Amino acid sequence: MSFGQIYTGLIDKYFDRLPISNRKNIISIGEGNTPLIKLKNIPKEIGKDVNLYVKFEGLNPTSSFKDRGMTVAVTRAVEEGSNAIICASTGNTSAAAAAYAARAGIKSFVLIPDGKIALGKLAQAIMYGAEIIQIKGNFDDGMQLVKKIGESAPVSIVNSINPFRLQGQKTAAFEIIDELGKAPDYHCLPVGNAGNITAYWMGYCEYSGHIGKMVEKSTRICQDICQYSTDAVTSVPPKMVGYQATMSAPFLRGEPVKDPETIATAIRIGNPQSWDYAWMASRESGGWFDEFSDEEILKVQRMLAEKEGIFCEPASATSVAGALKDIQSGKIAEGSTIVCTLTGHGLKDPDIAINQCKTEMTAIDATFDAVNKAIFAKL
Repeated sequence: MSFGQIYTGLIDKYFDRLPISNRKNIISIGEGNTPLIKLKNIPKEIGKDVNLYVKFEGLNPTSSFKDRGMTVAVTRAVEEGSNAIICASTGNTSAAAAAYAARAGIKSFVLIPDGKIALGKLAQAIMYGAEIIQIKGNFDDGMQLVKKIGESAPVSIVNSINPFRLQGQKTAAFEIIDELGKAPDYHCLPVGNAGNITAYWMGYCEYSGHIGKMVEKSTRICQDICQYSTDAVTSVPPKMVGYQATMSAPFLRGEPVKDPETIATAIRIGNPQSWDYAWMASRESGGWFDEFSDEEILKVQRMLAEKEGIFCEPASATSVAGALKDIQSGKIAEGSTIVCTLTGHGLKDPDIAINQCKTEMTAIDATFDAVNKAIFAKL
């Protein structure tokens, strides 16, 4: 982006690769263009020679990757004449849907699990003016209700079953290739509803020119949802690796989990809506799935903050936990380039962060001697 040029959002930047008909109707809050940060201290600590990056999606307008898909989904909804949108959410989708509906001047309805949503995310939905409906059930219950309501009510569903959501989310892969000059060797993601791992794989295939090769092999993802391709192969798409929380790990169980539980609320989903596509993304790319306990996830969340100055929400840390485990075991070889998606900002769930903090704060006198003594005690 040249000097003096204002960034106007991912639809405008990648307009020719997205299903939007008119630039004048774009609903944007400047999403996308998030930093790709190379980790410096953690690789040294584990003693491995790797190029380990994080794509920090927590720096989107509503502090999660959901904004990428929502800008396209809401823009299409408005193009098609919709006056209202609806979604089920564990938190991040509700925030993004409410914000983009507010920007578009339309109504938003969000179904959230009663008592199962991080307060930072609930505060966003409230402030953006969403009509919030709390249900006595989990995300999967809410998703089933939204699909039924969508069949009769004049509302547009903006969960990841909406194909335009994935079209927006694929642009994160475009940005990574633009910055690295090629695709990474591995891409690691937390997996909840599984739309993101699908979208990244689609984006990598389209942007690297591999869609033609994939279609020849009759791979369903490229046949079904890949739409735009470069003329020539520019790089090899990465192995797609998905990580889940142990008590919310349907891909590790091989079937839906009835009552998913995890402190990482963003991936507390037992019946992913992009189940088939996510399996295909993993298999086509040569990737895999793994799982981590809440304790392991929170440990890496703290490590990212303390060692790299990056504060992500718990679910995000799952991707780095997985990458570190596989780097240390040799499953991901030294010398590899790895990108981990950090899906949301740590301030989405401040209670979790504070509750795991071991630092005790005590008040002291507001004098030079008292403060000086307190500082030297810690040096």
